[in-house]
Amino acid sequence: MEKRNQARPAGPHSPMAVEKAKDFNQSLKKLFKYLKPYHATIVIALVFAMLGAIFSIVSPKIQGEMTNEIQKGISFDVLTQKFDMSIDLAAIGRLAIILLVLYLLSLLFNFIQGFIMSDVAQKITRSYRTQLSQKVNRLPLSYFDSQLHGNMLSIITNDVDLVATSLNQSLPQLMSSITTILGIIIMMFTISWQMTLIALIGIPVSAVLIMLIMGKTQGYFKENQEALGDINGHIEEVFSGHQVIKVNNGHPQLQDKFNGLNNRLGQAIWKSQFFSGLMMPITSLINNLTYVGIAVVGGLLALEGKIMIGGIQSMIQYVRRLQGPMSQIAQSMTSLQSAVAAAERVHLFLEEDEMSVETETIHDLSGIQGNIIFENVSFGYHPDKRIINGFSAAVRAGQKIAIVGPTGAGKTTLVNLLMKFYEIDGGDILFDGISIHDLTRQQIASLFGMVLQDTWLFKGSIFENLRYGNEELTLEEVKAAAEKVNVAHFIESLPHSYDMILDEESNISAGQKQLLTITRAILEDAPMIILDEATSWVDTRSEVLIQKAMDTLMEGRTTFVIAHRLSTIKNSDLIIVMDQGDIVEVGNHEQLMKQAGFYYNLYQSQFELV
Repeated sequence: MEKRNQARPAGPHSPMAVEKAKDFNQSLKKLFKYLKPYHATIVIALVFAMLGAIFSIVSPKIQGEMTNEIQKGISFDVLTQKFDMSIDLAAIGRLAIILLVLYLLSLLFNFIQGFIMSDVAQKITRSYRTQLSQKVNRLPLSYFDSQLHGNMLSIITNDVDLVATSLNQSLPQLMSSITTILGIIIMMFTISWQMTLIALIGIPVSAVLIMLIMGKTQGYFKENQEALGDINGHIEEVFSGHQVIKVNNGHPQLQDKFNGLNNRLGQAIWKSQFFSGLMMPITSLINNLTYVGIAVVGGLLALEGKIMIGGIQSMIQYVRRLQGPMSQIAQSMTSLQSAVAAAERVHLFLEEDEMSVETETIHDLSGIQGNIIFENVSFGYHPDKRIINGFSAAVRAGQKIAIVGPTGAGKTTLVNLLMKFYEIDGGDILFDGISIHDLTRQQIASLFGMVLQDTWLFKGSIFENLRYGNEELTLEEVKAAAEKVNVAHFIESLPHSYDMILDEESNISAGQKQLLTITRAILEDAPMIILDEATSWVDTRSEVLIQKAMDTLMEGRTTFVIAHRLSTIKNSDLIIVMDQGDIVEVGNHEQLMKQAGFYYNLYQSQFELV
């Protein structure tokens, strides 16, 4: 069984669980090139984000000026021992209006930036997903055989969303934060260079301490993730095998294992949370010391008449505002790093080798009866390892051909070659004299109906499922096909009959689903049929119904049956025997039994009397 790597979930509040691009610079160049149609729009949005930050930066100084106006209007008369209140309310009003306008302009520019970037992000998402969807249709079957479906799904959904979200939020936030920090520092210097230096001393000290703590906690967060993945895997294993565990009285051992994993996880979480929790108190301590320094120096400067109270007020506000942009820059850089890694996976998917471009040759396929000739067919999944060497056979229309062999023998390979999912390396396959090389994959698909071991029904009505790929069919034609398969009575007994919506909650058995897929194959009305052991997962009663339905389906059609139970193919006109990817024997049942070879041994192993 193929082992698949399960993604471990990140630990709680883990800031370290960031996936990095394998080639950051190259991936960033590809992403930048892909965004070329949106460059001008993105630049405009970033300009608006920076303008919004600039108007927001000026507001603390305006507030300080309002405080200064109040300070100017208050004086103490030594003779009368009273305060003289002559505050210029008109000046304060003007400053208040300016402050309100600045707030409104900041809000407006941020709103416009958000609107533009949201629109750009959605266009990028739509463009990516459209290209990915089209790419999937151009990829060869070999790609899907070698890739985990969950990984491809993650690329199309999670990675695309991550790129769009980062562009929509992190990029404007990064530019806005950088602008805010630079603007705040400039505004602080316009108020007092002495207090500015005190404020700036705290920034590198805080950054160094945070980096030291992050370096210490990185290992703990990693251990946290690993421990969480181990305990989740253990719990999933216990739940899935609960009955077996009860039978074998394995709870004591499993409980001991769980306690060990749980203790390890608890220790990792405690260490990671404790050390990461130190960042806030340390930052607060440095900020408080900075405020004290600014208050002391500002008070001394105020006594000397070099600064007013409003300037001290503005400085304290600016220092408070510095912390937010700094953390936002770190978050934005982390998010953008993840976005570049996601974009790298998306672009690698889009750059995968595609199926060869086919030139459609006009052929009248309506006269195809199902005569097939294999002429010295050779094929190998790898150039240095051929699994089919010079295979030749002639199949007449209406014949039944069985492909048999043990599990993993390569029975599906021959069907993949017939359907042109894989290109043959040598020789030819002729359909009523027409070479497979002269037919497109779409044309070949129209010549075959297929009933697989795993039934595939999508969410939709029964009627929509039955006429899938043949939307021109009427309800009467669908009903007639259902009558042939003896599934009409079952469908009509369901709520809403043919309009019933099939989904995960539909109470339909495996056998009933298989009858629906056989009905769909009949409606395709193709001259050739492929059956992949359609009765292997159903009960005996359902098997009888399905076998009758398949007999109806096979009437007058060339049929290829991938068989696991040899009792179902004794009457086949031709049996192709495969082992370890090679075709080892070809003939009918009587001929192969007389040879007393691989087929004979396989047959005997299934039907020998005990």
